[in-house]
Amino acid sequence: MAIHKIIPLEAAYQLVDKLKRQGKRVVFTNGCFDLIHPGHTRLFQQARELGDVLVVGVNSDASVRGLHKGPDRPILPENERAEIIAALEGVDYVTIFDTVSVLPVVERMLPSILVKGATWGPTEVVGREAVEAAGGKVVQIPVAAGFSTTSIVEAAVRLFGRDS
Repeated sequence: MAIHKIIPLEAAYQLVDKLKRQGKRVVFTNGCFDLIHPGHTRLFQQARELGDVLVVGVNSDASVRGLHKGPDRPILPENERAEIIAALEGVDYVTIFDTVSVLPVVERMLPSILVKGATWGPTEVVGREAVEAAGGKVVQIPVAAGFSTTSIVEAAVRLFGRDS
């Protein structure tokens, strides 16, 4: 099992600091990752190829609710989402954060490379300024067409109804 790859946020900060001192390129990406789909796995794979270590930040259940994803979200609890992501080969570490915005996490972690899907405009990537000011880079990865948690949920509701 890959549970050992799930680390508390403070430990993630300390680990990233240590890895950067060792000259490692730390890549960070984040999201709700409510239902893992090929768009997510492709993002993780491409992100991992950009550096030496991939750290994935997962929104806590409370922060997902704060993002107004819908009354039934998150679908899977934070620990289950983290465990699924940690089981993926290219993911080195997973951490869960409670803030609605990832900005405080990015500002403290200051990864070498911050990765987001290209659905975000270049100026909309949260933490861009902090990462670039620290000498890091922001990379936007094209979104895999046809995959989204929202479309999966909508298809399930159409098939099974809301009360199933």
